[in-house]
Amino acid sequence: MMNTPPLSSMLIWDNHACMPLRPHDLSFMDQLEWHRRSGTDVVMLNVGFGDDSIEAHLRMLAAFRGWLAARPAQYRLISTVADIHAARAAGQLAVGFDIEGANAIGDQLSLIALYRDLGVRWMLLAYNQNNRAGGGCQDEDSGLTAFGRAMLEEMARVGLVGCCSHTGYWTAREAIDASPTPLIFSHSNPRALHDHPRNIPDELIRACAARGGVVGINGIGLFLGRNDASPANVARHVLYVAELVGVEHVGIGLDFIHDRREVDELIAANPEQFPAHLGYRSGMTMMAPDELPTLAAELSAGGMSTADLAAVLGGNWLRLAEQVWRD
Repeated sequence: MMNTPPLSSMLIWDNHACMPLRPHDLSFMDQLEWHRRSGTDVVMLNVGFGDDSIEAHLRMLAAFRGWLAARPAQYRLISTVADIHAARAAGQLAVGFDIEGANAIGDQLSLIALYRDLGVRWMLLAYNQNNRAGGGCQDEDSGLTAFGRAMLEEMARVGLVGCCSHTGYWTAREAIDASPTPLIFSHSNPRALHDHPRNIPDELIRACAARGGVVGINGIGLFLGRNDASPANVARHVLYVAELVGVEHVGIGLDFIHDRREVDELIAANPEQFPAHLGYRSGMTMMAPDELPTLAAELSAGGMSTADLAAVLGGNWLRLAEQVWRD
């Protein structure tokens, strides 16, 4: 029997979860309680991705913020690091937001500060395909653009964490060097364990860690290999990164998608962004939030100490927030 310390003794932070992006249908939001009852203390919810418009992002932020504000006993919207500690003490789930791609700001850098004020805590440069900021991981990546550099400067100024998941190799490599603050891969797995363009090579993992960043391992079977989203397979990826660059540079960003039918429909309707030859199809497996205790047990069995587990399951994201966020 695995001897695993209780998760209640440590901060648990899932850095990426996906609710349906339908501002007039928030029926799935009740599933946030799944995260809270599973022992998660912090979750970052996606509010838009890819080609979604500025209006679409703002509509989702308004809808999510309103829903959370109406339930203060269960949830607390994150404005500062102090909110995380206060939420944990009160038994609330602390909720922040993330954005997957620079299309959310169009050509207007001043929108970054607005998103920060509305609760967004990290943002991607590109989502699979090229945009104004740089290249996507499934496109012909020509590197970070001048706009992308200006975007990184502004994110650092206002205290928003930059993210290179879904981003092309050259853009990510140049962004890591150009950013005034550490960047993250919020939900990306090592390519050495499974060769997929969404996964990242060791060189990027090392570069991210060298600047103080964190790689969040996702729980999507397609990117873990063999469509196996078991906690044991997720643990294999976590342990690989920890061995490569140190336990202080790996975290969890499960990328759990709460509406399975919606993701199947999205893949079918957008073959250019989710091509079949890269393995995108219906029925992709995902590690669920309530499997985090099993993941912790697998990591403990893999040799992680209690202090290591505390770092991976939340402490590393907290350290980065304390370093980058602005009150």
